[in-house]
Amino acid sequence: MTTLDQGKALRLAFGETITDLAATDERIVVLDGDTGSSTFTSLFEAEYPDRFFQMGITELNMLGMAAGMATLGLVPIVSTFSCFIVSRAHDSIRVLIAQPNSNVKLMGGYAGLLAGMTGKTHLMFDDVSIMRAMANMTVVAPVDEVETRSALRVIIEYDGPVYFRLTRPNSPILFDDDYEFELGKAVTVREGADVTVFSTGTQTSRAYEAAGVLALDGIDVHLVHVPTIKPLDVDAVVAAATKTGLVVTTEEHTIVGGLGGAIAEALGMNAPTPMTLHGLQDVFGESGPDGPLLDKYGISTEKTAAAIRDAVANR
Repeated sequence: MTTLDQGKALRLAFGETITDLAATDERIVVLDGDTGSSTFTSLFEAEYPDRFFQMGITELNMLGMAAGMATLGLVPIVSTFSCFIVSRAHDSIRVLIAQPNSNVKLMGGYAGLLAGMTGKTHLMFDDVSIMRAMANMTVVAPVDEVETRSALRVIIEYDGPVYFRLTRPNSPILFDDDYEFELGKAVTVREGADVTVFSTGTQTSRAYEAAGVLALDGIDVHLVHVPTIKPLDVDAVVAAATKTGLVVTTEEHTIVGGLGGAIAEALGMNAPTPMTLHGLQDVFGESGPDGPLLDKYGISTEKTAAAIRDAVANR
């Protein structure tokens, strides 16, 4: 079995990177929803207190202020938990940021199933579905600290609204330090001939390890990481799907409208291919330790390998 080395949490890589980038880019300001010690915007606050705005738990107002700052040529980075920025502040995002195509970067912290036992109300694993359905919105979900740092540099330079998905736990390192994120591009991380697996975010690391498990069974997985869910790299998706003629999508997100939905739409219109959508079902979550939650909701390395194995057996 292939086991990846453990790295930093994406949220820590985020806090460190925006602080570093601000040294040479005076446009960067940070608005925080009283979550700085959890999302590591506290690092930015300590270095640039005059460019840090503590907004408290007033998310709709925070998004409105960010939209206003963007009209002045600033690059506002808005940071709070994904459940608050996507769900609670949805109207402000839609009307004040997405519709006018404002240059605001939305950091959805603690996204997915693993929110550190903060309570079931804090779990947000339908955020991709919501945000990718919004016109003008770009949606990015990095896999590790290396990609997080590279992607942040790119989206700061990109002119337009971006939703950036950040998970809580420490994450395995998939990419080397020389990796460069390209907005709108998928990345093949493992060549294979039997089944094409598309994954996104930190679920890609579990899919990568699952591919190692399956290799012992003689199943050769072609694994494609999709860090930019919108705009989707349709050409790469079609090419990877036709390579094996069988597709499995896997994600730490509901299968309703997430990466699986995006891949299904693309293939349905361009290259219909037998496929299985693997991820969280149409459910709400619960609090608990990371390992048992991944196993219960079917997205652990072992459960991911089992889902791919079943798809191959039933092709």
